[in-house]
Parts: sequence; C-alpha cells; structure tokens
Amino acid sequence: MEGLFTYKYPHPAVTTDCVIFGYDVKEGLSVLLVKRGIEPFKDHWAFPGGFMRMDEDAETGARRELREETGLETSYIEQFGCFTEVGRDPRERVITIAFYALVRKSEVKGGDDAADAHWFPIGKVPALAFDHDRILRVALKTLKERIHFIPIGFELLPEVFTMPQLQALYESILEVKFDRRNFANKMLKLGILNEVGDRPKNAGSRIPVNYTFNKDRYDQLKSKGFRLEF
Repeated sequence: MEGLFTYKYPHPAVTTDCVIFGYDVKEGLSVLLVKRGIEPFKDHWAFPGGFMRMDEDAETGARRELREETGLETSYIEQFGCFTEVGRDPRERVITIAFYALVRKSEVKGGDDAADAHWFPIGKVPALAFDHDRILRVALKTLKERIHFIPIGFELLPEVFTMPQLQALYESILEVKFDRRNFANKMLKLGILNEVGDRPKNAGSRIPVNYTFNKDRYDQLKSKGFRLEF
C-alpha cells in the first residue's frame, strides 16, 4: 500500500563534491584531487565526493566523503553550486551539490574508493572525471568573487607571515599583479593584521615585517561583509 506522500516519480541520486583549495608560497594556489579506484573513470583524477546517505544532509555527506577519501577535515566549507546536467554521470541520473573550502595544505592520503590523493597547482590540474573540469571553473570564479567580500588568508597562510606573502596569495587567486605600497596600505587599513616582533633598529623599509591575523577583527568583517577594491 502506498503511503499518503509516496510518489511514483523517478528519484535521481544525489552526490556531494568538495573543491578544496590550499596554498603555499612556492606553488601558489593548489586544489586537492583524488584518483578514482573504481569505474567509471577509474584511474582518473576527480574531486573528493560521493553519494549522500539517506540519513545525512549535503554538508554532512561532503565532510564524510572528504574524510574517508583523503583523511582531511576542515572547520568550514561553503556550498557554491548544484550541477544537474543530464548525462553528467554514466551510471544513472545524478545531481551533485558542490562545496568549496580554503585550508592550509597538509599531508593527504587516498582512502575508501580513492586510490590516491594529491595536491595539484591550479596551472597543472589534469583532465578531470565527470564534469569536474566545469565544477573547478565555477569554483575558481566563485573564489575570485568572494575574495572582495571576505578577507581571505587566515585559512591559507601560516600563522606568522609577511606582507609580500599575503600579496602573493591574492595575486595567485586573482591572477593579477598589485603595487606593493598600495596593497599594503589597503590591508593595514582593514585592521586585521597585528605586527609581530620588533623591526631591527635602523633597518630599511624593505626588511619584511611579520604579521599575524587579528582573528576577532577578521571574524567581524567576515560576519558583516565588506568590500575590498583593488
């Protein structure tokens, strides 16, 4: 006997995918990929993800798949898109809900149905399985838009960093070059940087100053929103 709210319409499967961005000074912006250990697209690289269980919401499923396939956990992920094209998965009708996160790069390893996990610089990403090339393009576009409204850096840079390192991060994401003095002035006016240590006496202006993020001010700006014009 059919329940009162049971329908005969076909039910598509739902997956989640995680676009995890990391950063280091040498390689710039990178993205975390897993090598698929099963068909379809066996031995191809893809984003960590998988089918959502009936007893979990999308974010819970995304975090679980990320942990199972890479060993990585992140405190914050944000949904940025839903991909629904017919035929995007050769197995069946599949809709994916995509999330992105910014993390400090750490060691990762393949697990569950992922044969391997590896960080790839954005400029060296291989061809991806399914429609993940398109998902990456949308994720990068979203990151470039969000950088104007969220002070990015706290999740990507080491605890203590220099202004040139912060500038290199923004240049890596936006793919532009900034004037050193103007960039520093804009960042210092935000009030999110605390100077660390003492500058050597009689040191020239080119001696790097070390900074940490003022987390309280940083969180305040993130919660209220702000606009950073370059």
